[in-house]
Amino acid sequence: MKKIIEDIYNEVKGRCMLPSNAYGVGAWDHHIELVYKIATQNAGEYNADYDIVAIASLLHDIASVTNKEFTEEHHIIGAKIAEELLEKYELTEEQIDLIKRCILNHRGSRLVQKITPEEVCVADSDAMAHFYSVPSLLRMVYVEKGLSIDDGAEFVANKLERSYIKLSDKGKELIKPHYDAAKVLLKK
Repeated sequence: MKKIIEDIYNEVKGRCMLPSNAYGVGAWDHHIELVYKIATQNAGEYNADYDIVAIASLLHDIASVTNKEFTEEHHIIGAKIAEELLEKYELTEEQIDLIKRCILNHRGSRLVQKITPEEVCVADSDAMAHFYSVPSLLRMVYVEKGLSIDDGAEFVANKLERSYIKLSDKGKELIKPHYDAAKVLLKK
């Protein structure tokens, strides 16, 4: 399984480095790799299968970095891309289906019931990444969106609040110190 994870890691990182990735290398440096690190570090906390979590966390946003037009439905398209990529490996149908479910159900904006520990772990790790990458959120609001200092801080504080609310109880427990620190920093 280590070789599969390594191959998927390199595949996703490679797509993130392509000029066609509208989100730039930051999608890798400040999000996907971070989600992967959080998910694999916390898989045991969720009683989740490490290998499934590793692969699903790497692939959770593959559609968005492949084509910006896929972003709105990136969870659905990403599950299809994942299936195509994973078919060449000796994974069981159940393993591939679970990875696809993790990708389909990772979006915090889509409040879908997550049934397996792997789904919860990947979805929580996706939300938790925001708390570990506050500088990238600040860059987004000040550079890309051109917001004022106060409006930008409010935007980021509200985004973090929404991310926190969508976390499972386990996710809230794990990220609470970071959330509290962000609220102080952003004066919320």
